[in-house]
Amino acid sequence: QKFFFQASNPGQFENDSDVLWQRGHVPETIVYHGRVGINTDVPDEALVVCGNAKVMGRVMHPSDSRAKQNIREVDTNEQLRRITQMRLVEYDYKPEFASVMGIEDT
Repeated sequence: QKFFFQASNPGQFENDSDVLWQRGHVPETIVYHGRVGINTDVPDEALVVCGNAKVMGRVMHPSDSRAKQNIREVDTNEQLRRITQMRLVEYDYKPEFASVMGIEDT
C-alpha cells in the first residue's frame, strides 16, 4: 500500500478520505494512526526505519536531561546492591529475525 502526500504542503493529501492520515492540531503537521515502515512493509513498532536515518535537528527522548527537573545524586552503594540483584542474560537472534533486519552476527 502506497501513500502520497505533497511535501511542499504538509497536511494536504491526494486522498483526504484516508482516515489513517489526518492533519495535525499543530500547523504544518500530519498524523498517521498506525505503524509506519521505511524500507520495510512489516513494521512491528510505531516507526521502523530499515537503513540509515539522518537527523538535521534535535532528537528528544524521555531520558534526555532537557526533559527532566529535580535531578539529584543517589546513594551509589544502594544502587550497586540493586544492580547485583538483576537478572543478566545472553541471547542469539532468531535466524528469521536476523535475516529480515540485516543482522549478520546473531
